[in-house]
Formats: sequence, structure tokens, C-alpha cells
Amino acid sequence: MQKLHPIIETKRLTKDFGALRAVNEVNLEIYSGQIHSIIGPNGAGKTTLFNLLTGFISPTYGNIFLKGENINGFPPYLLSKKGVARSFQITSIFPSLSVFENIRVSVQSRKKESLNFLKHYRQLRETAQKANEILEFIGLSEKSNTIAKNLSYGEKRILDIGIALATDPEILLLDEPVSGLAAGDIEWMIKLIKKISEKITIVLIDHNIELVISVSDVITVLNQGSIIAQGTPDEIQRNDQVHKAYLGGY
Repeated sequence: MQKLHPIIETKRLTKDFGALRAVNEVNLEIYSGQIHSIIGPNGAGKTTLFNLLTGFISPTYGNIFLKGENINGFPPYLLSKKGVARSFQITSIFPSLSVFENIRVSVQSRKKESLNFLKHYRQLRETAQKANEILEFIGLSEKSNTIAKNLSYGEKRILDIGIALATDPEILLLDEPVSGLAAGDIEWMIKLIKKISEKITIVLIDHNIELVISVSDVITVLNQGSIIAQGTPDEIQRNDQVHKAYLGGY
């Protein structure tokens, strides 16, 4: 039987901020084709772990591997080229551009022609076609010509994910994708996450336990920077230590 290898692996991954240890010797394996959620109470180290995995900060010690390659110290732009994409809790769209242009610019960043920004986009047929395909995929085709700042909050969150998808990632890290969304937009986001996961590995952090339980293949629970449990949604719901630290009476 062929042994599976993780797409992302950490070994003794640790991050200190002065006297505060935000991430404490985390050993984590994330496998291709899964939705792997990371949960925990406020201050558990989830966002710090995300920032480490995406190159926004460097570890104090320990290692991060992407498909077996040590990526310690790699900046976000280089990790993006290697197939790691991230959406933020605070959207990172271009507010003055149209929805289409937001996606087109991201698609173009992956093409050799991206060095020639004076070339009119209508000549870049492949780029335009892919941008339209992504808009269709995320459900924003009808908003293609809308200036991004005029979108609803939920639509902006969806567009932010579309921008990440336009970079052709192998793994997508989602930082609280349903935070602040209305009920209808949460349903939209859940459907989109499930659809994305058919093609791309997803790492998810969110406080919405119902979302996490409903979409995850694997859940890792952090508390005070350390992993206290990992398993399927059913296993996590039955874990007494997780209940004490986080889930309460869930």
C-alpha cells in the first residue's frame, strides 16, 4: 500500500513573541484532498500558526515543509508561486477596480505576459477567459462589472477567495471565512468551500463550530499554542479534553 505524504508538515514549530509563546512545538500533517480545520479558544495560536504557514512571520524554531521542501523563511509571494494561497479575515480586494478586474489582475500575475501591463486586457484572451470561469465558479458572474467597494460584505469575502483561487493554488488557507456573514451568505460560503475542496486542499480556521463540524475531514484543536487533540469531527466532539478547553456543552 502506497504511503501518503503530507502536502504541509510542521515539526516542533514554535513562535515566541518576547516572553509569550504563541505556538508551542506543533507537529502537524495536512494531507492533499482534505478540509483540515484548526480550532481553539481565543489566544490559542490559530492565526499565528496561519501566519507561519504562509510566510508572514518566521518561526522561533522548528520547521515547515511543503511537499517535503523546507520553506522556513520563504516570503508570502514565493509561497504563492509554490501553490499556497490565503484569504484573510479582513478582505484584501482592490476596492476601486471592478469585480472582473480584481480576478483578472490575480490571474495575470501568474502569466509571463504579466510583465507587460500596457497591453490591453482584451488581447489577453486566456486571462480574461480564466477570470470569467472563476467568477462563474464563485457565483459572482452577474457582478462582473460592479466596482468592488460597492459589493455587500459577503460578496467581498467571496471575491477575496476568488482572488486567491486565481493564483492556481494547491492548498488554500481560509481565515474565518464566515465571520460577520449573514445567514444566507454563510450558506453560500459553505457550498463554495465544499466545491473548492473537490480540487484544492483547504486549511480552515473558524469559530463557527457548526461550519467546522459540517465540512471538515480532520480537525486539529489548539489550546495555549499546543495541539491538545486531532481527529475526525465525531472524534473531536467526543473528546473530553476538547470539551473542557473549548466546546463547553456543544
